[in-house]
Amino acid sequence: MKTMHLSDDPGGPVLVEDRVPMPVPGEGELLIRVQAAGITTTELGWYPTTHTKGGEARRGAVPVHEFSGVVADGPEAGQEVFGMNDWYADGALAEYCTAPAAAVAAKPTRLTHEEAASVPIGALTAWQGLYDRAKLKPGERVLVHGGSGAVGVFAIQLARIRGAHVIATASGHHLDFVRALGAEEAIDYRGTPYGDKVDVVFDTVGGETLARSWSLLREGGRMVTIVSGDSADTRVKDAFFIVEPNQKQLTEVADLLERGKLIPVVDKVIPLNQAVEAYTGQLMRNGRGKVVVAIDRSYR
Repeated sequence: MKTMHLSDDPGGPVLVEDRVPMPVPGEGELLIRVQAAGITTTELGWYPTTHTKGGEARRGAVPVHEFSGVVADGPEAGQEVFGMNDWYADGALAEYCTAPAAAVAAKPTRLTHEEAASVPIGALTAWQGLYDRAKLKPGERVLVHGGSGAVGVFAIQLARIRGAHVIATASGHHLDFVRALGAEEAIDYRGTPYGDKVDVVFDTVGGETLARSWSLLREGGRMVTIVSGDSADTRVKDAFFIVEPNQKQLTEVADLLERGKLIPVVDKVIPLNQAVEAYTGQLMRNGRGKVVVAIDRSYR
């Protein structure tokens, strides 16, 4: 099959196009014929991308861990699904990938594969951060940093669905966009820092943005961040989390998508051979939502 995988370049990970054997699903896994895959641009530098769970180096790793496609084998063959696979396993930047059956759900019929591939990581991160960790309640005030990003677009929408008052930070030319997603207040992150107290901060930016946000929390307020920056601050360590596959939550997300209560945001759709540009920052993009790779099988 055709894929993009990491070379063993001593200077750092480099994506190369190649043909490799099809993956073989293990117990409890599905073989997926990938139609589209959602890129997280920072993942080439993540530890699981180049190592196994046991700490051994991984060679020729295939990135991208969210996808939309068709079950290729077994009793569910032909079913359209979307979901995630293990961070330490080969991903979906390929014709085929494997994924735990418990980490996928039926693809919403109203979505294209490209739209569906933009959803799993962003939506589940927002869901788990706001609902599971912050225990967001109706009427609370939530500040979403990075509101136009791949996670922020879902954090705004899910916070509104929960009945919260949403404030979102974004660049100036994205302010109307985040308002359209449901933010009652939109703040240019390059302008005067937001100063009012909130119940929850959902941070997708880290750094100085995160550091300034602690003072914005009301008594009993909760901080959630997906950017740790290897901070030694105990507060940051406690607030940081990494999304986990969850079929029940993904199925609920799919229902919201099917009913039009939640909308995906695709920044750009690119062919497989342009994936390198997305990781290196060479790809011209809008800065809204996620870049998605449409797996091209025209060479067959």
